[in-house]
Amino acid sequence: MYRGKVMVHISIVLGSESDREVGVKAEEILQEFDVSYENVVYSAHRNPSALMEYVESSDASVFIAVAGLSAALPGFIAAHTLKPVVGVPKEAKLGGLDSLLSIVQMPPGVPVACVGIDNAKNGALLAIEILALSDDGLRRKLGDYRRRAARSSSPRS
Repeated sequence: MYRGKVMVHISIVLGSESDREVGVKAEEILQEFDVSYENVVYSAHRNPSALMEYVESSDASVFIAVAGLSAALPGFIAAHTLKPVVGVPKEAKLGGLDSLLSIVQMPPGVPVACVGIDNAKNGALLAIEILALSDDGLRRKLGDYRRRAARSSSPRS
């Protein structure tokens, strides 16, 4: 758990301990941007009451939910908050397509953003973009990050 500031801006919720290897990729980006976060493990199937209580009481501004298989976690979180939820499908079976399709097929009125399979880095960057809408310093850091990325992928002369 890393808290660069007093308030936790982002909550990374893992569906199980086996999702930690993917969740670490989000943590690395959030640390790079000095964005406070917490990392918790809750299964939407095994401990739904505890998950609901956590989501409803969390002061996080954005949730990143990493889940494989049926990937119910992001949708469960979205059903219990009005805050943005970014789903990160994890490859477990079927190349991760089962997880991806579960996340992107949310019913109308309960949206969940979805990034690529195992791509928690993009999940964190999307969460940072959401926070940057109201944080000029974070917006500048994000712009610098994008410029560095563009330079590193430009052809060398």
